[in-house]
Amino acid sequence: MKYELNFIDQIIKAYDVRGLVENYLTPKFAFDIGQAFAMLVKSECIVIGHDMRPSSPELVRAFSEGVNLQGTNVINIGLCSTDQLYFATGRLEMPGSMFTASHNPAPYNGIKMARAFAKPIGRDSGLDFIREVLINGNYDVPDKNKAGSTTFQDLLDEYAQFLNELVDCKKIRPLKVVIDAGNGMAGHTAPKIFANLPIEVIPMFFELDGTFPNHEANPIDAANLVDLQESVIANQADLGLAFDGDADRCFLVDEKGDLVDPSLLSALIAQRELVKNPGATIIYSLISSRIVPETISADGGKPLRSRVGHSFIKAMMAESGAVFAGEHSGHFYFEEFWGADSGALAALHTLAALGAAETGTTLSQLLSPYAKYVQSGEINTKVSDIQEVISKVKSNYLNHPDLLEIDELDGLMVISKKWWFNLRGSNTEPLLRLNVEGDTGAIMTSMRDEVLEMIAKLK
Repeated sequence: MKYELNFIDQIIKAYDVRGLVENYLTPKFAFDIGQAFAMLVKSECIVIGHDMRPSSPELVRAFSEGVNLQGTNVINIGLCSTDQLYFATGRLEMPGSMFTASHNPAPYNGIKMARAFAKPIGRDSGLDFIREVLINGNYDVPDKNKAGSTTFQDLLDEYAQFLNELVDCKKIRPLKVVIDAGNGMAGHTAPKIFANLPIEVIPMFFELDGTFPNHEANPIDAANLVDLQESVIANQADLGLAFDGDADRCFLVDEKGDLVDPSLLSALIAQRELVKNPGATIIYSLISSRIVPETISADGGKPLRSRVGHSFIKAMMAESGAVFAGEHSGHFYFEEFWGADSGALAALHTLAALGAAETGTTLSQLLSPYAKYVQSGEINTKVSDIQEVISKVKSNYLNHPDLLEIDELDGLMVISKKWWFNLRGSNTEPLLRLNVEGDTGAIMTSMRDEVLEMIAKLK
């Protein structure tokens, strides 16, 4: 089947495939993209996993049939987190596809694709090929005598064991931890990952339910963390962990119920990785707090700045040999995990660091050395012409008295000694994303309001 360009543009994004099931990601489309994926990777076998969304099993079935038609075998590992699928591509040494829409609402689904050893497939590394196949309908003519087959394999135990071998938490002091799975895949993986550790787990919303009856599985939105914050305080827990729908992102709540800036966790893990790998390169996304590169440099590492987005970071990790990368969106990437991101590994690092600290040390105390600056969080504004607004904002700051540097690695970065801000356009919506950081809350607030006022006049 051939697809219209406008249709393809609505569902094939910069890093993955994602769209409304009823209108876009139908079983027929899944079948056809399965054919195109098999043509792209040219592998004897691929591995497929899926999240708990009601549409996932049927989409996996159709995708698998498309793959099989092209003569490629499928290993279906069933329900899994996205980082468990990445594990499978490394352990089984084959390409893979994960059916999930991550933190998106229930009517959505999507496909995250990777080559063997979790090497990412983005627009420039395979998605453009798949687009062309779907638009032109130039599928390879299958040989009916060489159709592939589908088998099933459970890798959950192996995955959990592998993570615990990478970060040993067996000898830490006892901790009480509230885990909010948001009815997502952490409800499936967390019981295995944390089963034999000296921690008391208080589960929240572990029931797998792709309709998300309690709150959206999107922990970057503070509104979805309120239940976790309340539970941490009520249970006098040492910390709270929140995972998104496919459990590849992890967010922290400290013992006081306060939200932890993901940049602080990046700095903490960076220090731990530099103990194991002195002088190593560590990547941080450009909207991370300045404390991240400062910490890396102070501990003898080599900080390397990246554009926002997992395909950029994974490519940079492969090129630079970096041992770790932290992204402000809650993604944490590990060289020893094939350069892929894992929310569970980030959580284990947190438990290992806190559990090894002196008895009585709280998470807020552990992270206090990194809490040096104040960030605004990401603020989105709908604008008619993203590039025009960015260009006009840039011109207004060219002669600013405090200006140190203007950088355009990813959108517009305006940097001074006491503050910085970044303006980037969304890849999928007419939204302008603003992030601001200041030496103090007052400085951050002043710059945030100044830039927002400027955008409001220009939009």
